[in-house]
Amino acid sequence: MAPSTPEGVRVHAFCWHNFAQMRKMKKLSGIILCLIALSNPTAAQSVTGDLGKNQGDTQEQVLHVLNRLGYGPRNGDIERVSRMGVNAYIDEQLHPQTIPLPNTLSQRLETLQTQGETTGELLDEFISARKEAKRDTEDAKKRARQVIATIAEQTAEARLARAIDSPRQLEEVMVDFWFNHFNVYAQKGLVRAFIPSYERDAIRPFVFGNFADMLLATAKHPAMLFYLDNWMSTSADYAPHVRPGRRFSISPAKVKNHGLNENYAREVMELHTLGVDAGYTQKDVTELARILTGWGFNQRQLTQSNVQFTFNSDAHDRGAKVWMNHNIRAAGQSEGEAALKLLAMHPATARHLSTKLVQYFVNDIAPPALVDRLANVYLEAKGEIRPVLKALFTSPEFMDQANVGVKYKTPYQFVVSSARATGLPILNIRPLLGTLTQLGMPLYGCPTPDGYKNTETAWLNPDAVTRRINFATALASGRLPVDRPMDGNEAMRMGKKQLERKDDVAKVASMPTQTWRNSALDANGLLQTLGTTISAPTRQIIADNNETLRAALVLGSPDFMRH
Repeated sequence: MAPSTPEGVRVHAFCWHNFAQMRKMKKLSGIILCLIALSNPTAAQSVTGDLGKNQGDTQEQVLHVLNRLGYGPRNGDIERVSRMGVNAYIDEQLHPQTIPLPNTLSQRLETLQTQGETTGELLDEFISARKEAKRDTEDAKKRARQVIATIAEQTAEARLARAIDSPRQLEEVMVDFWFNHFNVYAQKGLVRAFIPSYERDAIRPFVFGNFADMLLATAKHPAMLFYLDNWMSTSADYAPHVRPGRRFSISPAKVKNHGLNENYAREVMELHTLGVDAGYTQKDVTELARILTGWGFNQRQLTQSNVQFTFNSDAHDRGAKVWMNHNIRAAGQSEGEAALKLLAMHPATARHLSTKLVQYFVNDIAPPALVDRLANVYLEAKGEIRPVLKALFTSPEFMDQANVGVKYKTPYQFVVSSARATGLPILNIRPLLGTLTQLGMPLYGCPTPDGYKNTETAWLNPDAVTRRINFATALASGRLPVDRPMDGNEAMRMGKKQLERKDDVAKVASMPTQTWRNSALDANGLLQTLGTTISAPTRQIIADNNETLRAALVLGSPDFMRH
């Protein structure tokens, strides 16, 4: 739990400097209490009197929209948004197509081969690599690992590059929000190959559009079909005809009768649409699963012709169904499409989605009146997402002083906002991926369908804060090689397996400084970029410490860990 580097110890010391009573405590106890004070404004205020207090000025409102609609300010953002006005900025972010992407970002994305490949091409590469890995030679296994790692790393690079460098900040926030809502786990079988197209084709085009369209797009994508097993769900009396010697194919038409699988039906009602305690029964889950039998994909058709979704009428349950008090007539594939559209427009779905959006953008404890208003907007707009977001961002609750600076950043928000604040060119994402894994939020790595939580209780604990401060120290001191590409030897040293170990960032931070960038970040530049995010008491504490530590103290401060 104690800081793992000398710099980390000195970073923690900046809070001890103001807590005289801690000097009499044992080191470990002092660190724990210090971390609680650092990461909890109420606790910190009780000791320091004013730490983290918001001033309620115009700059604070500008920072509020920069932090909530995006991943925090870059150098010059405060001045730019101040000139255009908060309302104009919100309207601009709600229409990202009007915001040109920087040429450097567009060019970087174009170099990532996987971003332009079809779902079928990615699957073909992935399967070929797995077959190659079965050959009993080290070279074959190495080539296979490289192919699979390239898919994973390029997918992650595209996500992080956009989140850090795109001026379409709200679009990137909504991609993260909706991917998490419709979560799939990259480490489950073929899902790794499907992640690039899942995010590109089933999430990104719909983040401001119609929720029913996104629901259908995710339901029919191979990533979701495989992750929640609906590809193998068949009627009880299905009798597939399999050619002799045929062992495996991802299609209900070519596999043995696995019978009914309720995984997707349960999660689409509980997590994606209605929410828990919405009045449906286990029988409704079973009936929806029957409605969705035959929904799958054919591996051969996908790899050869990029046919992402197939409906197998032979595997479909044609029997009579009564689902949520509706008599469902036999209609094949359209049964499932009609059911999903009905779920999308259900009042319980409107309330469930509104609650999640308010919790994400306003407060961990969603104000009930705002939830009710947004649910009404959702229903009146027939499931269009943009009007709901506009109503949210222009609501009194969104700008209420009680809701400013109270959200605790998730690891993803903390890492991305740190990278943005530094202004460094993030040419190497591996240290950032390692940090996310270390902090318990690996990108595309949530195994459960409910996705990552975005509340304080999920992420605030002494050990996690220590790890955040270690990252802040390493980044600020120049010991994370984020601003230059890695050569082959460095890539080997910082390979995927190492980056997945939880002590990675601390080990990188302890490497000789000359291995990476030699110069520490300029604390004054950071403070100018972040404006009143960093309160006057915190600035004084920073100023009272050694110059080489000041940038780390900015990024490791309790002020910066909230938004």
